[in-house]
Amino acid sequence: MVVRGVIALVLVAVGAVWIAQGLGALHGSSMTGHAIWVVLGAVLLAIVVALVVGAVRARKAAALPDE
Repeated sequence: MVVRGVIALVLVAVGAVWIAQGLGALHGSSMTGHAIWVVLGAVLLAIVVALVVGAVRARKAAALPDE
């Protein structure tokens, strides 16, 4: 679970950088100021959230006793 958490944090950081560069708040690359990076960053963040929520639900379901 720790590895998944670290991967999720890295992907969140990548998504945040993409959003910041797309908005022009973070300069220094050819991505700066291009709106497509805002969209791609938001999509990446949504995917990460969905994967984390799914993993948490699966872990909780596995921890419940069988009825």
